[in-house]
Amino acid sequence: MKEKVTIVGAGLVGSLWALFMARRGYKVDVYERRGDMRAAGFVGGRSINLAMSTRGWKALEKAGIIDLIRDNGLPMHGRMMHDTEGNLTYQAYGTEGQAIYSVSRGGLNLELIEAADKHPNVDFHFNHKCKRLDVRKNTLHFENESGEHIEITPDLIFGADGAYSAVRFALQKTPRFNYSQEYLDYGYKELTFSPKENGEAPLKMGSLHIWPRGSFMLIALPNLDNTFTGTLFMPYKGDPGFDDIKTDEDVKQFFEKYFPDAMPVMPELYDDFRDNPTGDLITVRCDPWQYGEKILLMGDASHAIVPFYGQGMNSGFEDCSVLDEMADEYNENWPTIIRKFSETRVKDANAIADLALRNFIEMRDLVGDPMFLLRKKIASHLHKKYPDFMPVYSMVSFSNIPYSQALAEAGRQDAFFEKILAIDGIEEKWNGAEVEAVFEEWNKAKV
Repeated sequence: MKEKVTIVGAGLVGSLWALFMARRGYKVDVYERRGDMRAAGFVGGRSINLAMSTRGWKALEKAGIIDLIRDNGLPMHGRMMHDTEGNLTYQAYGTEGQAIYSVSRGGLNLELIEAADKHPNVDFHFNHKCKRLDVRKNTLHFENESGEHIEITPDLIFGADGAYSAVRFALQKTPRFNYSQEYLDYGYKELTFSPKENGEAPLKMGSLHIWPRGSFMLIALPNLDNTFTGTLFMPYKGDPGFDDIKTDEDVKQFFEKYFPDAMPVMPELYDDFRDNPTGDLITVRCDPWQYGEKILLMGDASHAIVPFYGQGMNSGFEDCSVLDEMADEYNENWPTIIRKFSETRVKDANAIADLALRNFIEMRDLVGDPMFLLRKKIASHLHKKYPDFMPVYSMVSFSNIPYSQALAEAGRQDAFFEKILAIDGIEEKWNGAEVEAVFEEWNKAKV
């Protein structure tokens, strides 16, 4: 008889993992502190549109629902940079045909809950707040919306309850559990780009739009209804900073100065800025992700990251893929799977956390820098000529190469491009023999 499984959290990772386990024949109960999104509707203004890439698609395919989700994503083949004069510069993400996909976080969560709930082995329990976990007894205590207390003791517990996980909080009280959280001094606010009067999209489709402004930036991702979801990332304190923008007039002056080409297609700007909350940006790291042989953390509960590589959801979905592959490899021996997953996965989660912080600087400061753009141009040229050479962005977004390997390669490539960009007259020699010679020498030194 298979183990009874409880998943705490009906977010993206929890709902997807419920489907994975149900398809393996397990009886799965999912407990969620919020109400059923299908009845309440998704509340906007509190999340960032997600960028689905190769790791996320792989998990959806393994779960058997890729066709259900595919039509809800819009391809973004590159970045479109906007300067203060309204001039545009385009930078492809990968090779021809490669793209990341803009998806609505709320819409995707609804689809995953619906897909899992249709499986006869899955039961959702909404409005159930996890109050306590007794790790020694493997007993969970919940409180429902009526104030009733429920106690359950499943065979396996998966904590997929987000960056402020109640399951992880219980593990933090156990011996030799390492935990850290770090906030950026930045917040984010969701803003809406509305269609033009003729119904056309307000910005060019097929791209992620960025307004890089040094210490802050605005981004916009497309939606199926021809709107774009914008997100302003900015320090709380600074010049400018969220703390100093308090009135509609402050908003007007700020956007006229820094984002003048965006204002005409943001008719809800003042309402959005006033009504949408300013969110925080947190990185969570912990080790181990398990307690004993029956409790395991996954997704943001174990490795919440900032959104600047578009890998938060993708890394959580990859947790599901890796666990599913381990279930095959170890013949569903969960004590072994839980131990192996915790031992091997932490280094990759820490790596993508570092890469995401690194990419924040790139998006905010560098995407408009001529030498940075030249580096990307040279990297693309080398990748086309030498397919074995893969830019770090492609390793992260368009492959399943472990994140820890991509992070190590990032250091190697930084050193390589420092030599390349130091070549006198590199702007004219970027695809010439001198670059090829440096590349061949660097590539031979690869261990």
